[in-house]
Amino acid sequence: MENKDFCRIVNWYPLLGEHTLLTGFLKLTAEDVKLLADGVGEGDAVKDVVVRLKKIMRGGTFDNYFVSCDVCSPTDTERFEAKKGAVHSAESAWYFLASSAKVRQAAAAGCVEYLAVRPFVRIDRTREFRLFIHDGELRAMSQYNLVRHFRRLEGIKEELWQSVNEWFAKVKSQLPVKDITMDIFLESDDRTVKIIDINPWGEPTDPLLLRTFEQDWSQT
Repeated sequence: MENKDFCRIVNWYPLLGEHTLLTGFLKLTAEDVKLLADGVGEGDAVKDVVVRLKKIMRGGTFDNYFVSCDVCSPTDTERFEAKKGAVHSAESAWYFLASSAKVRQAAAAGCVEYLAVRPFVRIDRTREFRLFIHDGELRAMSQYNLVRHFRRLEGIKEELWQSVNEWFAKVKSQLPVKDITMDIFLESDDRTVKIIDINPWGEPTDPLLLRTFEQDWSQT
């Protein structure tokens, strides 16, 4: 399996589902994908897909959900800026997917096949990280949010690195690819690791505090 294919949540979830949030999937039709590509977010045309999405959302079992497509999330939308992407209804979820330029472009390129539905979890920004996995080994870890320096991390960064390394040692045999980045968050115990997303190695993935992918990763 190529790295970019493994990065689709529908492909990595069966292998790593125990390490992430419970996720449901909706298979989209060609007509659904075209609606996304065209940015059709509401009206009679989307009634069928909204009804099907509502079934995956179990009629509102959770207070809020985070809904993405299998290759990207609507992080470039007003909803993500205001509420980190939390949605309550299927109608709202579809509307903001169709409002996302990233999702529309992926759909227009024929890259979208599924929607992924998860319970929404508000993540402490100091517990969110990007892992850099090269040649099958965990080489580095960067804080995900670069809005400012988090003083909380200074005194515990070595402990956090050790916890994540111990976790990765148990799961690396489940990875069919050698070079990826992985977005994670730590639960309140600072030890339990949950996967948020998996991204391709190299550009356009942001190297964050590592600054560049062009380095000797055996030395990191």
